[in-house]
Amino acid sequence: MSRVLEPLIVGKVIGEVLDNFNPSVKMMVTYSSNKQVFNGHEFFPSAVAAKPRVHVQGGDLRSLFTLVMTDPDVPGPSDPYLREHLHWIVTDIPGTTDASFGKELMSYESPKPNIGIHRFIFVLFQQDRRHKVSPPSSRDRFSTRQFAQENKLGDPVAAVYFNAQRETAARRR
Repeated sequence: MSRVLEPLIVGKVIGEVLDNFNPSVKMMVTYSSNKQVFNGHEFFPSAVAAKPRVHVQGGDLRSLFTLVMTDPDVPGPSDPYLREHLHWIVTDIPGTTDASFGKELMSYESPKPNIGIHRFIFVLFQQDRRHKVSPPSSRDRFSTRQFAQENKLGDPVAAVYFNAQRETAARRR
């Protein structure tokens, strides 16, 4: 088992959201104050309120990527009947750049978990060419697998996730 995939399997990202895949590109997700996302690390929702910088290390400027961010634990991890909730989609991201160079298809929605600890997953797909990606009709009941299939994106090339839970007033101080 790949060291890159192991935390995704343990965190049930592979299985519940993604099928097994072969990571072939590096993706770095960094929120303000240089808070880099590592698999399974926890962030306060206030620390991830603003859109992160997502840097793609791989391919070349002719390579194009699509980024999807979802929460598979809505409304709560024990009964995620709205699985998955879509937080962000960016398409046509040139390789060796960051998501700001792509086309934002669905604007960034900051994480606001209500019940329990939620996983927030960033998935990167390599596009075979520049093509029109269809936006979903709703953010709720989104399926990363179905979205990739409908838009002919193939298997993911990178993924990373973090955990977050509701902040109480005491935790924000």
